[in-house]
Amino acid sequence: MATRTCTLQIGIVSLKVNRPIHLVSSLSTMNVSQTIETEEDLLPCLHVKLYHPQQSSNSLYGLIPLGKRSKHPAEDPLRLGRDGQACTVALLDTRVSRKQLAIQAYYTPRSRDMLFRIQNLSQRAQLSVNSSALDYLEVVDLPDKALIRFGQYEMLIIRESGEAKASFEVEFEVLTVPPSRETCTCEPSVTPVSDTE
Repeated sequence: MATRTCTLQIGIVSLKVNRPIHLVSSLSTMNVSQTIETEEDLLPCLHVKLYHPQQSSNSLYGLIPLGKRSKHPAEDPLRLGRDGQACTVALLDTRVSRKQLAIQAYYTPRSRDMLFRIQNLSQRAQLSVNSSALDYLEVVDLPDKALIRFGQYEMLIIRESGEAKASFEVEFEVLTVPPSRETCTCEPSVTPVSDTE
């Protein structure tokens, strides 16, 4: 079997080899992390305002980082419940389901805004999103301002737009009055779903 001699000229040095040489140009590899860093300058943020009628006498929010923004990867659902290992956000309350709800970020082909949807993960209780009641595993899009209710908990979630694609921020705070008073939605926290809806 005949071998071919290839001559490679590098500067003033010539190399002779008995097999082809494959060169990889350092210019062909791009550093994509630079574009990601510039996109991450302004992160979308979910402002979550919590209320429970017994929050002053119980440390329900002891595991939640209150008053500061925490970064969350957009591809992972943000889960809330009492199980600190299965959920991103844990409530210290045995009446809360192990996994109560999940918030998932997503995009549509027609919009550059990061949008969110919420899913009920509890098999025991309905989840109320504004005036819609969700049963187990049912999902609905989150509007820019949404009142979420389960059990005696009320959460007002406000979406702040951003330009980042890969992550978003969440900021929790505690309200002293129920947000349903502010939003004038005073129906019960769990509304049964009728057959006509």
